[in-house]
Amino acid sequence: MASPVVLVLASGRGERFVASGGRGSKLQALLAGRPVIEHTLAAVRASGLPCHVEDAGHPGMGDSIAAGVRATADAGGWLVLPGDLPLVAPGSLRAVAEALGRASVVLPFYRGMRGHPVGFAAEHRDALQALTGAEGAASIVRASQAMKLELEDEGIVTDIDTVADLERAEALLRMR
Repeated sequence: MASPVVLVLASGRGERFVASGGRGSKLQALLAGRPVIEHTLAAVRASGLPCHVEDAGHPGMGDSIAAGVRATADAGGWLVLPGDLPLVAPGSLRAVAEALGRASVVLPFYRGMRGHPVGFAAEHRDALQALTGAEGAASIVRASQAMKLELEDEGIVTDIDTVADLERAEALLRMR
């Protein structure tokens, strides 16, 4: 069976980041001297999983997911990872990918908080390709018997939506 692909979503406009005082794209904002997206992609590379970056500027998360799945239609599944999770651990990506062997949808949690990446088995290909709008794949998650996977990785819930989030991530990185 083909390996699942990590779909890195990098199409968002980052309006909350700019509204909080940030300049430009949150994915290009510097975290420990490197753009946020570079930290995220480094974790994906370190996981050893195949990757597809979807950065074509789609109108909603659903459209981005659909485009990424269409571009990787032969994958054995997908791990949907927003590009603004720079502290996600490579081991967390591998754990979600491995759990796809036991469930068709995998939801990672950190201390009761739902995080990313959300894993989808290949059986959801058609539904994922049909997504549109801002809701992402929530309808597929609701319709499935999703597996909850508890991970000890604060990085799965540490997204960068505001300047304060970026500062918090910087502090967490220094503590590592």
